[in-house]
Amino acid sequence: MTAQIIDGKAFAATVREKVAGHVARLKADHGITPGLAVVLVGEDPASQVYVRSKGKQTVEAGMNSYEHKLSADTAEQDLLALIQQLNADPAVHGILVQLPLPKHLNEDLVINAIDPAKDVDGFHISNVGLLGTGQKSMVPCTPLGCLMMLRDYHGSLSGMDAVVIGRSNIVGKPMAQLLLGDSCTVTIAHSRTKDLPEVVRRADIVVAAVGRPQMVPGDWIKPGATVIDVGINRIDAPEKGEGKTRLVGDVDFDSAVQVAGAITPVPGGVGPMTIACLLANTVTACCRANGLPEPEGLTA
Repeated sequence: MTAQIIDGKAFAATVREKVAGHVARLKADHGITPGLAVVLVGEDPASQVYVRSKGKQTVEAGMNSYEHKLSADTAEQDLLALIQQLNADPAVHGILVQLPLPKHLNEDLVINAIDPAKDVDGFHISNVGLLGTGQKSMVPCTPLGCLMMLRDYHGSLSGMDAVVIGRSNIVGKPMAQLLLGDSCTVTIAHSRTKDLPEVVRRADIVVAAVGRPQMVPGDWIKPGATVIDVGINRIDAPEKGEGKTRLVGDVDFDSAVQVAGAITPVPGGVGPMTIACLLANTVTACCRANGLPEPEGLTA
């Protein structure tokens, strides 16, 4: 028996369609166009690719995209001044500062300068606290995408045993909060967890977000469990030719697919959902700012 493959690419396309439909209604019924501002500091090649992709998908969904590219040596006060300007701009509903920032800039300070209502990454300390206390917040995009895929596959998650491997502020911790919110029994495991394989084997749902290639083998997976692989790791692939690489997740896909009930592939699983959820968060922020009902199925 091999697992059902959860196609993140196809699911992300349906999320983007929902977003585009909601944007069209906001324009037609209220004359409002959601706007997303993305700030990129420096020349990091991976960040440039992300920002281009975000801008393209924002425009394809019918929203306004505002890109601010700053040089790598931008002074902290200049970046903070730009954020204040975007906070005050009624045409901007979402603000995203692309991470990582150059070393001389304080990431926490910069993120917490963003108006929490416009913080579509969900990293502001206020949004973290709201999520942790089960209140309405902006939710980080990657965990929100994982939650949407789990709800789509299972319907209700109530009472399921979930293990999140990884305790980062970007994925692990918010993922655990979201699963608690859907009435799962949640364990956060990590590199220091005693007998990690046994902990993972209990789980009906495994979310792997450690950033270590193929760390979770198939024999850690309970038969029939649902595996969400957040990892994106580049490893050498000599079979493709000299100097070639390939992308793998934190789960050893080939062994896990033999045991799991459902699994997300890498690439093509969680990755596409992240930008789709960024667009969803921007629409949600726009609706909240204008006192309009939030889009169905696009929030936590």
